[in-house]
Amino acid sequence: MKLQQKILNTAKETVKIEAKAIANLEHLIDNEFVEAVKKIYNAKGRVIVTGVGKSAAIANKIVATLNSTGTPAIFMHAADAIHGDLGIIQKDDIVLCISKSGNSPEIKVLVPFIKDFHNTLIAMTADKDSFLGKSADFILNSYVEKEACPNNLAPTTSTTAQLVIGDALAICLLKLRGFSSEDFAKYHPGGSLGKKLYLRVKDIAAQNLKPSVSPGTTVTDAIIVISENMLGVTAVLENNKIVGIITDGDIRRMLKNNDEFKNLTAADIMSKSPKSIDEDALAVEALDALQANKISQLLATKNGKYSGVVHIHNLIREGIL
Repeated sequence: MKLQQKILNTAKETVKIEAKAIANLEHLIDNEFVEAVKKIYNAKGRVIVTGVGKSAAIANKIVATLNSTGTPAIFMHAADAIHGDLGIIQKDDIVLCISKSGNSPEIKVLVPFIKDFHNTLIAMTADKDSFLGKSADFILNSYVEKEACPNNLAPTTSTTAQLVIGDALAICLLKLRGFSSEDFAKYHPGGSLGKKLYLRVKDIAAQNLKPSVSPGTTVTDAIIVISENMLGVTAVLENNKIVGIITDGDIRRMLKNNDEFKNLTAADIMSKSPKSIDEDALAVEALDALQANKISQLLATKNGKYSGVVHIHNLIREGIL
């Protein structure tokens, strides 16, 4: 077998094994899962997520997901816990302990201390009859038939299953809390994701100049306004009301159709009923409008009056597109 084909077969088999295991998790979610979710939802404290080895890496990710979706969580490494980090656990906290076997030496040392603290212990394990499983108040069953590793040793399928169970836990809590996109934005103010959730049209328009001409402005002067403001557009206003728009495209069409234009005015070449958007709308809504209408600029309005311009280049710079 050629090397290329061997790599393709191995990769596809890995995906197939893990996909089968994940599909089976649906049948493992039971009433204990429900009770664990309810316990966390009603808790006054935080969720302390712990594990060792690859499970610790998964625990870190679950903590990040819980925190970003409205459930306060902290990571505690199982090995470090017995060397001072147990102080992380407060009386109202719930401990989620992740271990495929449920019999790791670190887990066997840690669990009795958690029980002594009388904190609720939730186990995420593939073995309900393990030390961890028998010690836990609730079990999240993450059983997998085999690892994708051909030696059935390297944590692969099992850690993927843990990750999925963690996501299911977080999303259940998110829905119970009625966690909205506005709430999500509070926890994600940075990056393009955050900007899609909180950046508004007025924030974009404020970055630009505010070009405008009157219907009687000569085409020559309108071209100067468009060039000076570097947005490829100008609004046409009459009595402070938007009556039209002139874009670079309108100028090109005018030049194509007219050998002489010195007597033409803005009213002669403007596009009437231009597309506009309220300045309080989200910037991502402006992007949707630009793409739907296949245009590059939108006029921003406040109480129906012209307040600026949003250019698609603004949205690209902000990472919205």
